[in-house]
Amino acid sequence: MSSKSRGFLAAACLGFLGNAAAADRHLFEAVEPHMGTLVRIKLYADGALQAKGAFRAAFDRIAQLDDALSDYKPESELNRICRTAVARPVEAGAELFRVLEASQKLAAETDGAFDVTLGPVIRLWRQARITNRLPDSALLREAAGRCGYRKLHLDPAKRTVMLDQAGMQLDAGGIAKGYAADAALSILEQLGIRSALVAASGDLAFGDPPPGQRGWRIGVDSIDRPEAAFNRVLELSNAAVSTSGDREQHLDIDGARYSHIIDPITAMGLSSPITVTVIARHGIDADGFATAVSVLGPERGIAFIEKQAGASALVVTDRVVESARWPAPMSHARAPRAKSH
Repeated sequence: MSSKSRGFLAAACLGFLGNAAAADRHLFEAVEPHMGTLVRIKLYADGALQAKGAFRAAFDRIAQLDDALSDYKPESELNRICRTAVARPVEAGAELFRVLEASQKLAAETDGAFDVTLGPVIRLWRQARITNRLPDSALLREAAGRCGYRKLHLDPAKRTVMLDQAGMQLDAGGIAKGYAADAALSILEQLGIRSALVAASGDLAFGDPPPGQRGWRIGVDSIDRPEAAFNRVLELSNAAVSTSGDREQHLDIDGARYSHIIDPITAMGLSSPITVTVIARHGIDADGFATAVSVLGPERGIAFIEKQAGASALVVTDRVVESARWPAPMSHARAPRAKSH
């Protein structure tokens, strides 16, 4: 999810442009490795002691979520569910169930363009990027046969998860970082830190604006074309933004580039360059929407975004497409603050 797109079509490189601190509060920043990436937190606090405690609580919250949602960790709750919930309902923790529930809702709304059950296919493409060889077509077909969001069943009343067949593998990589950013921001607020941002690579969540400012200033730029017409600066608060593209995670074979983002219908990495930036009320939404829009493509993706309250998107292929609500330069997005679950 967090990769940026490449070359001529690159867009939406999110950078912090800085804000002046008010006299009574000071800007603090910390970075730690979590969820397979570097997580950066910026916050305004009364002093170093308050900031230190806030950073520790927020990073610990992200680590806790990684233990529940990671498909890399053999003993994560997600992987335990994959092993034990075959043809029988198994109770899930609140965090995992919340993410799976949001994933299934998004899958239904996008006709499967977002699919949390794609783990078997995603793992083949991960290995392909290591070996620099396309996945074997027979293995892809077999893996795809163990995927499909309709094979995942959730019971909200009992908070249980059930999988239709053995060998299924859930992968929350397209939504988990946004959820974690939301949760970390909520922890900071509980500790009295309301002016903060959490950035899990390309997935960012924002609290109140920096003191004396209208919002956190975020640059949305072309990496390789600084003169491009879609360069702009946004001011965001109490919102989230996610960018999805193939600049960092991809496989180049015979002149073709295959993204780490998989089309659930074909089981192939996206091969038409596309970069999507989504602004939404919460990180869990922005993260998942960005992945879904990447698969849907510009026209269908923007049509989907237009139906989502409080969401907007910028899509870059060989052209630039904006949703009707996409902010103008220096615009200010306001939305209810995300809550920790």
